[in-house]
Formats: sequence, C-alpha cells, structure tokens
Amino acid sequence: MPDPFDYDLFVIGAGSGGVRASRIAAGHGARVAIAEEYRIGGTCVIRGCVPKKMLVYASMFADELHHARNKGWTIGDASFDWATLRDFVNSDVDRLEGLYGNTLGSAGVESFAERAVITGPNTLRLASGREISAAHILIATGSWPVMPDFAGAEHCITSNEVFHLEEFPQRMVVMGGGYIAVEFAGVFNALGSKVTLVNRSETILRSYEQGIVERLPPIMQARGMDLQFNARIEHVTKLDDGSLRVTLSNGAVIDADQVLVATGRAPNTAGLGLENAGIALGSKGEIPVDAFSRTSCENIYAVGDVTDRVQLTPVAILEGHAFADTVFGGKPRKVDHATIPTAVFSQPSIASVGLTEEQARQQYSEINIYTSDFRPMKNIFSPRMERGFYKMVVDGASDRVLGLHMIGPESAEILQSAAIAIKAGLTKADFDDTTAIHPTMAEELVLLKQVAGCNALL
Repeated sequence: MPDPFDYDLFVIGAGSGGVRASRIAAGHGARVAIAEEYRIGGTCVIRGCVPKKMLVYASMFADELHHARNKGWTIGDASFDWATLRDFVNSDVDRLEGLYGNTLGSAGVESFAERAVITGPNTLRLASGREISAAHILIATGSWPVMPDFAGAEHCITSNEVFHLEEFPQRMVVMGGGYIAVEFAGVFNALGSKVTLVNRSETILRSYEQGIVERLPPIMQARGMDLQFNARIEHVTKLDDGSLRVTLSNGAVIDADQVLVATGRAPNTAGLGLENAGIALGSKGEIPVDAFSRTSCENIYAVGDVTDRVQLTPVAILEGHAFADTVFGGKPRKVDHATIPTAVFSQPSIASVGLTEEQARQQYSEINIYTSDFRPMKNIFSPRMERGFYKMVVDGASDRVLGLHMIGPESAEILQSAAIAIKAGLTKADFDDTTAIHPTMAEELVLLKQVAGCNALL
C-alpha cells in the first residue's frame, strides 16, 4: 500500500527545538521535512543567546582592560571599533547557520526555505503554493519581541535589530527589567555608551531570588548606568539631527542615539493557520500542550517558546528530543520543567537553580538559609568594591538543597555543575563533605554558613 502522507513529520520552524526534533526523528527512521522562512538556527543562534554572549565577552574585555595597569600591563592607545565587533559576531552567526543546515542535511532532513501554514490536521501549504501532507506536524516557531504601544515606538529597536546597528550608540536608553534588557544595558555600558535603564517598577529580574537581585542595581549605578525605576516611556521624538528625545512618565527627558525596547517576547503564532486544525491559542497567544508536547489536535505537537512552558533554548532542545523519542523512537518521554538552571549575563552575572527563599517558604514547613558574602580575588584588581554573594535554600527537615542562587564573576559557569547536584537531590551535608578547590570562587559552595535566625517554621 502506498504511504498516504508525503512525510512522517513536517516541522515548522528551524530553531533549536525544531532542528533537534528533526534530526532525532530522522535518526529513528522517520521521513522528515522542515520549513524555515528566515534563517536556520532560530532566535538563539541568529538573534539571541549566541551573538549576545559574544557581545558580553567583548564588553567584559573592555572593562578588564581598565584594570590592566594593576596587573602590571602598560596599555597604549586603546580604541574600540563597533563595526569590527559587529561584523565578526555576524560572520560567526553565518558560520553556525551553515553548520545547522549541514546537520539537517546529514540527517536526511529535507529543508524548505519558505513559510509553511497549516491547512488541516495533516496538511500544510508552503509560500510557493505547494501542498504537503504529513502524519505528524511539529510547530517550533519560537517567540518574537513585543513592542509596547507608545508615541514614537517606530523609532525604537528590539533585540532583533541590536546586532546590526550601523553606528555605535554613544547614548542608549534601554526599556525593560528582564534579563534581555539588563544584559544589553550591561554590554553597551561596558563598551562605552551612556546607558539609561528604564523600568516600570523598582524591581528588575522579578522571577529571580531577590536577595541576589537587589545587589545588582547599586553595581550597575557604580559602573555608570542611570537607572530610572517606576517609570515608562511616554513618547520618543526623532530630532532633526537623527537623534532621539525620550520623555518618561516621571517627567525625565533623555536624549539618545538608540532606544532599545526589551519588555518581553510573545509566542510566534500569528498566521500559522492553527484554526484550520481546531487549535485554540492561550491568553498570551501561546499554544497549549500536554506533558508530551501534544496540542488539542492529536497529531500536531509544539515545542519551545511557542508553547505555554519555559522560554529557554535548552528547554526547547529537550522538548524537541523528547517529542522525537516519544513519537518515532518508541520511548515515551516527558521533560521535567522543575529545577531548570538559568543565568542572566549581567555584569556581574547572576545564576539560579531551584526554589527561591520565598517559594520555599510557601512549600515547606521549615527551611534553612546558607550564604557567603565575599570579594572575589579577581575583583581585587578593580578599584570598585564589588562583592560576590551566594545563597543556598535548604529543606530543614531533610537537609536537601532546594535552591542555589548567586551573583558574581562566572556565576553561570559555576552553577552548571552545582545544578546537577541539586537535580540529584543532594543535601547540604553532601556539599559540606566535598573538599574545596582553593583559591576559587566556586569553593564558596562548600563553605556556606547558615544565616542566624533564618529558620522558618510555618
């Protein structure tokens, strides 16, 4: 009997989740095709975490260059050229996009460089007009920056455009209090821009442990940033010389060369034709799915930022892999969305895994808090008195570590290994029994001391 479908799996969106799902499904013997209307690699590779982290590294070098004299180095005339950095970063993005394309080709996945729209539970239409049928459809179209509605918003940029600026902005206004806003504010400040961060409340990084986050704003200010809290942009006016005048709700007026709006991202679901398969969107435009990434249409699935779960690249990859194993590998697998390690590449960086103190107090009858407040040896070369701070949240009854949160140099690199221990359910005693590597910042993890009077009996 001839196969009734053109493909076993058709994937819409060649980002991290879609590429992983395609490759694994093909490895299980499925006939797979994928459509991507822009560039292979998705947000992370093309306009997200990869190029952003490269900018972070470059900006960190700029900061450390100022401390070289204390390390015995004499630096001559040093200057920064934005175009060189920008072009280098974008050339590496091109390289990675090619590698992603090669990965799909090597796996036997057929790629279509055009938009695909769902026309029914098992059918799609490409932008070229070609009609395609598939036994299963996976939606992995990611998310897209949200631009708030205010006068002059058309003069502003989002994180999509920030990697392609023609000229380096000597003055930049960044609107937002999430990780994207905080990271780019730190990058451009360190590279020499006069940065103003505007946030509608007095709290940034609201989902993170506030005992850690509260240490960041004073450091940002000490590094030269202007923080305008409890304010929002009312309107942006473009002046005759091409610069921008930003008026805030608190009455402040700020002149800038660029205004970066980073107030959140929305699932990229518009125009996908989901209604043709009977799939209703959630209140924020997301695709509701079950534990196995299945939508309300039994043969259509969704992974990554387009769903109502966690918007992180590694999570999308895990979801894509689990989907392929479940549907094509005969190994039903769910992704555990608890105890996910995350990081903010602020300067200094923040990293977190597990429950915050507030969350733990709501779920456990007794908790213990352990901390370490220290000045990293690396920071001694800097005239700024920046300190690191680590905080561990522990179940008082079982001694199991529930959460670990930190701010300081290389926090994300340090936390990754510790996250394994927390995921495995290790105890504070297990940390204490581990020999420290001295002198390192990471040794503070096995030297944490209990905060007096922090026990909570609820």
